[in-house]
Amino acid sequence: MTAPVLVVDDDPIVREALSQTLELEEFPVISAGSFVEAKDHITATFAGVILSDMRMPGRDGFHLLQFTRDTDAELPVILLTGEGDIPMAVRAMTQGAFGFLEKPCAPAELIAVIERAQKARAMALENRRLKAQLETGDAAARIIYGTSPQAEALRHRARSVARINAEVLISGPPGAGISKVAEVIHLCGAHPEGPFAKHTAAGMDPTTFATLIEDTKGGSLFLDEVQSMPMQTQFALLTLLETGDHPRLIFGSAAPLGDAVQSGALHADLYYRLEALQVRIPGLSERPEDIPVLFRHYVAQAAEQAGIAAPNITPEVISSLMAQDWPGNARALMSAAMRFTLGLPGEEIQTAGLGLADQMAQVERSLLVEALRKHQGRAAAAAEALKLPRKTMYDKLAKYGLKPESFR
Repeated sequence: MTAPVLVVDDDPIVREALSQTLELEEFPVISAGSFVEAKDHITATFAGVILSDMRMPGRDGFHLLQFTRDTDAELPVILLTGEGDIPMAVRAMTQGAFGFLEKPCAPAELIAVIERAQKARAMALENRRLKAQLETGDAAARIIYGTSPQAEALRHRARSVARINAEVLISGPPGAGISKVAEVIHLCGAHPEGPFAKHTAAGMDPTTFATLIEDTKGGSLFLDEVQSMPMQTQFALLTLLETGDHPRLIFGSAAPLGDAVQSGALHADLYYRLEALQVRIPGLSERPEDIPVLFRHYVAQAAEQAGIAAPNITPEVISSLMAQDWPGNARALMSAAMRFTLGLPGEEIQTAGLGLADQMAQVERSLLVEALRKHQGRAAAAAEALKLPRKTMYDKLAKYGLKPESFR
């Protein structure tokens, strides 16, 4: 249904003529003979537009315009002016009027202005609705970006885990956004209004741990790099988990916890307890189709923070980004977006305009880097994983200037 038009004019003949013209075009009309009659309809939720005469006894069109602007600056007001009122109408435009029409106005002209105002109002209300939805709605959709199946699976997993009142382990490669997913689990959980605190577990003594537990009761406590928590604090944590008298506990780690158990850094009982409910964040190398989505979002975010217009993101820029391995994941991509927005592109965006052979070489280099990183600089193991003869592996390392010892 078309949104209504609030027609305000003290002349009943003019008011009736305007109403009939609008009703013939199937616009619902609310008519008022004065500002006093009209003001109760002028609200922030009014879905239509206002068509008002400039000159009226008592409160005139200027007063109505100011009242409307104070109520909702995005509610369009179209003013009707007499022949001698045009300078006054121009002044009203500078004060926020959507437009003005000189009486008598042709029906086609009136309808055209009303339709433009209706579209502007509908867009303003829709943007407002979407913003409210983002601010108060689904935290997984608001915080976890991406259109890939992996991104959607991550959102679904975070929502599902949030409904279970138990400790959670979030894992993922460095820079993947472990703390962000922890925040999503808190916001999608039973007590999103409660406190949410995040701290590194490295070096945390039992006294600090106990203080944090007390401060976050009724909410959630996120402890990152749980494998680095001192053993004495791990014992305190295990004791606490048996009582149930604690805030929701969310743990994070970018390291393989099984290795930490083997080395004695992580208590086995704690490991087996945490592995029961896990959320794994896929790296960007597993969902490259999300790179353009995330980059555009980060550029828009950076431009807004810097108070500047977002630069144009060309296909060449996207191509160069897609050719990278992004071992730093979302955090590294965010840094690249910030530099790009400020006109300071780093190495990762300097490949724009390269040919296919050069871009393929970049992809090959990124695969070598990832294999070396995964195998802690052991070139033989990396060559085996890539199914390359050792001589070929060393030739390629020399070609790209890669030194295995740099990854140990």
